[in-house]
Amino acid sequence: MPATILVSNEPDDRDGYEYLKAVPGLMLSEYDPNNLRIEDSQREAELLMPPYRGSHRPLALIGELPSLRMVQLLSAGVDEWRPHVPEHVVVASARGAHAGPVSEWVLSAILTQYRQWPALVRFQDEQTWAHRRFHADTLSGKRVLILGAGSIGSAVARKLEAFGTVSTLVASQARDGVYGPADLLELVPGHAIVVVTAPLTDSTLGIVSAQFLAAMDDGALLVNAGRGQIVDTSALVGELQTGRLRAALDVTDPEPLPSDHPLWRCTGAVISPHAARTVPGTNRLCYEVAAGQIATFLEGGTPTNAAYL
Repeated sequence: MPATILVSNEPDDRDGYEYLKAVPGLMLSEYDPNNLRIEDSQREAELLMPPYRGSHRPLALIGELPSLRMVQLLSAGVDEWRPHVPEHVVVASARGAHAGPVSEWVLSAILTQYRQWPALVRFQDEQTWAHRRFHADTLSGKRVLILGAGSIGSAVARKLEAFGTVSTLVASQARDGVYGPADLLELVPGHAIVVVTAPLTDSTLGIVSAQFLAAMDDGALLVNAGRGQIVDTSALVGELQTGRLRAALDVTDPEPLPSDHPLWRCTGAVISPHAARTVPGTNRLCYEVAAGQIATFLEGGTPTNAAYL
């Protein structure tokens, strides 16, 4: 008998059904992530796919699926789900699908800060021709420290190379051309830009600490496209308020960022609402990767994106 997978019925998810329908031995069964009432027949589903947007919404379904064997996420990280899923259930991400969109966001964020677009827009709002009243910079010759040497971090390094930068990659384990976490604090000085693309794990939680931020060069730029909890927000706010550091953040801690949070008032920061991957076609890329992970699982193999935290 085919294995049943519960899939969200939202438009972003329906766009990816074709990839799942092509997986041998898989039968799709739709659910509404905003109304988690499922039929008795759906309770025997062996696989669950959270929706593309707001993936945490169907967490409550875990306790209603006694035959569950796999949760296939459409996100690059698994931190929202792995702690809530029984150990015998495989949790796999869509790692790899986000590399293009997120690395493009990182590049745009860096250029936004280096070319002073926030200041220029403020001048524009005042109808001010601000010639020589702002200080732009160039990426050429800059050194960039990238925390996270997976598909996203590697894509960031490739894109930045075209601008004449030199990237230093750091991962959870050292390997050829990539440093390990033990070297991190010694590596920070001398890098004009620090980019966070690492997943949130026990070892990366708070790794961009007050000590880390203090070690960054004066005027350096922190770009976070990973998870907000990787960065000590209070320490970052302190550095931004003094004007010593700048930041470009797609993720924050807390998230969503409350309207009265001091980060909003830091003029050295640009903030986007966890939207780095949100461009047309990313959902289909995620489903394409997810379908491959599911096919491997149903064939008795271990998905390459399976996560055990």
